[in-house]
Amino acid sequence: MAEPSSAAEAVLRDVALWAAALARQFPELAEELAPARRSPSGAAPAVPHPAAGELLRQERREALLLEQRHGLAVPGHGAAPIRLHVSDCIRDVTDGVVELEEAVRARLGLSRPPRAGVVERLRRIVGLLGGIAAHPDLARHVRDEVRRMARRCARTLGAAESVVRVAGRCPWCDSVSLRAFPDRRAVLCVNPACVCVDPLCGCQDDPAYRHLWREAEWQELADASGARTEEIAAAMDDTEETAC
Repeated sequence: MAEPSSAAEAVLRDVALWAAALARQFPELAEELAPARRSPSGAAPAVPHPAAGELLRQERREALLLEQRHGLAVPGHGAAPIRLHVSDCIRDVTDGVVELEEAVRARLGLSRPPRAGVVERLRRIVGLLGGIAAHPDLARHVRDEVRRMARRCARTLGAAESVVRVAGRCPWCDSVSLRAFPDRRAVLCVNPACVCVDPLCGCQDDPAYRHLWREAEWQELADASGARTEEIAAAMDDTEETAC
């Protein structure tokens, strides 16, 4: 049985949204990979203890590996240690995007893609959404993987998305848990117990996913929740993060 077109389109929009977020954040990982080589006061870094020699050699190997495999040069890398949790994230995202593109192209009967960086591969995946749409299970897999990698990237960077309260009650759980997320131009219900009735919504099977309403659905949400579309639109322009 084919997915309803509206649900399929929602999944594809999610893919495009998360892919754009990941493409924007991934290059920032290289900047986070190595701390500044000088302290804020301008003093040169202390000479490392001899016992740190093996760790330093490991970190240098990591930096070389990152440049060779992923095309990411560590800014100013020399004696400064790299942040290994950031390099782990870079490897995870890079490998994940490569595997995802290869899986998509194999499912669509296309040849193996040429080598490219993460951002270019993401653009190519988004360019195949027309073909992906014909395979609902593939579309959901792509959405879930891109979302997972974007979230890991954001956690590694310590990024905090702006959140703004929205008046009214969630149509699904009746709690006052509606929040505007200006970066996504979407309203989400942040109640962890909220599950909508759409069997294809990510909130059905992913505890970290929250049902969301995109701009085209704000009037429908306002009618059902008691909020006003003007308030929702104004919340999207609020750049100050608030508590959930």
